[in-house]
Amino acid sequence: MTILGPTFGIPAHAQNSTVYVVTYVEVLPNAVTSGAALLERYRDAGRKEAGNLRFDVLHEIARPTRFAILEVWQDKAALDGDDIAASTLRFRDGLKAIGSAPYDERIHSGVDIGPEKSERRAGAIHVLTHVDVLPAYQDGFLGLLKAMSIDTHADPGNMSYEVLQQMNLANHFTVVEEWTRKKALEAHIAAAHTREFRKHLLPMEGALYDERIYKELD
Repeated sequence: MTILGPTFGIPAHAQNSTVYVVTYVEVLPNAVTSGAALLERYRDAGRKEAGNLRFDVLHEIARPTRFAILEVWQDKAALDGDDIAASTLRFRDGLKAIGSAPYDERIHSGVDIGPEKSERRAGAIHVLTHVDVLPAYQDGFLGLLKAMSIDTHADPGNMSYEVLQQMNLANHFTVVEEWTRKKALEAHIAAAHTREFRKHLLPMEGALYDERIYKELD
């Protein structure tokens, strides 16, 4: 069974102008249901905005009060238009009453983006990892990520492994993964190449490796 919809994989010719946005949202413990409904309305409206290539909402599995929004926009002008859209203003206004923290929006460019896909498997596991490396290690980390991307794509059950670089802080990255099922992700975590990656990454890190596991909000 599949769910139709674009992923972070955008055609190579569009990557120079394409803008990727990852936003972290936290709601109060008694507002998970209402928060999910608010995010669903925001997602549905965002998908209809001009220049939108992807607009998905993820729900963190371990921490139900936390969500993430994944957006891909054709260019900065399209993102700017969404920023002042009525649906965006309604979402931000609605979040004020139920948010436990300000929403954390991070704007990225694509560093390693796979081929465009038109399908995703229902029940897939999504992983968002924020990686902060010391500025002196930025180039070395990019090389490490490239090798990790090649190895991960070959892992059974991997559907995507995308690397994004934060525009205002070039030594901050977001890695976006999609797996067919939990066991595939667990096998990847235990793989020799993943453990080797983490070993080489450790001396480069400027902050804790922040890996969060999600399911897509229906």
